[in-house]
Amino acid sequence: MADRTVVIVGYSGLQSLDVTGPFEVFAGARRAATALGIDGGYDVRLVASDAGPVTSESGLTLGAGPLPGPRSGIDTLLLPGGGGVDAARRDRALVDWVRRAGPRARRVATVCSGAFLAAEAGLLDGRRVTTHWARASQLDADYPSVVVDADPIYVQDGTVWSSAGVTAGIDLALALVEDDLGTDVAQLIARWLVMFLHRPGGQSQFATPVWVRRARRSPVRDVQARVEAAPGADHRVATLAATAAMSERHFTRVFAAEVGETPSRFVEQVRTEAARRELEVTDDTLDVIAVRCGFGTSETLRRTFRRRLQTSPDAYRRRFATTSTTRSTP
Repeated sequence: MADRTVVIVGYSGLQSLDVTGPFEVFAGARRAATALGIDGGYDVRLVASDAGPVTSESGLTLGAGPLPGPRSGIDTLLLPGGGGVDAARRDRALVDWVRRAGPRARRVATVCSGAFLAAEAGLLDGRRVTTHWARASQLDADYPSVVVDADPIYVQDGTVWSSAGVTAGIDLALALVEDDLGTDVAQLIARWLVMFLHRPGGQSQFATPVWVRRARRSPVRDVQARVEAAPGADHRVATLAATAAMSERHFTRVFAAEVGETPSRFVEQVRTEAARRELEVTDDTLDVIAVRCGFGTSETLRRTFRRRLQTSPDAYRRRFATTSTTRSTP
């Protein structure tokens, strides 16, 4: 199988991780696929209007090639974000190139505020997309024909994929590799990168990621996504087994084999991570957080925290609460 061509569009002031994160994922696909006896990989290129050094907003300089012809067989066109995107979307030559190249690519992907460049080129009209939560309102105001959803980590709407800020671009790239080459390849890349595979696209940008294995079987993956989407819901084994259309005994055995822990321990871990985030960004009481995250009582929350994190919820909040973003949930 010929390598799929991934073209990442560079410009001055881009966010370097929006480029290097997906680049490393795609670049590692050939090695991962070969290790698993699968044929497939990517030819990844960073390009720019002016070939040569591209300086990111952090000062890191990346080497970019020239923009290819719009008919040059682009499989995936990826538009990164960064502080320089506002200048980039005023670059008529670059926007015109994106406008012509986008529809000819098999798919278009945006990372963070790269959605502004795609929107300026008319590639997002009528599409549901996401972007970094801090710029979602501006995207919605500047481009009324785009359906902006600020909550998910990444979104797919037809041939257009979009993701939230920075590290979410890695989640997006893993999802694209999984779509092309399968879960095993994406999971192996994630293990090599020592990261979680992969946060579900529907997970909130404001949720703390749970670093656990993803199941191969879709019914079990669906159960994982269900738990992660609503930690405080009814997640007894009987309920989860019914969701997966399995008997409790069979479900427990399959879940443990594919995820590496029992369903109950997985649920507890997800709830612990949800409680951690609540402690960081809200001033709600432990009783409220315990109920919201599925622990029932603050005492259960305290016991779980001490067992899993070797600290108390109160001590954790004192250490990690972000006062500048504290919100109170009704």
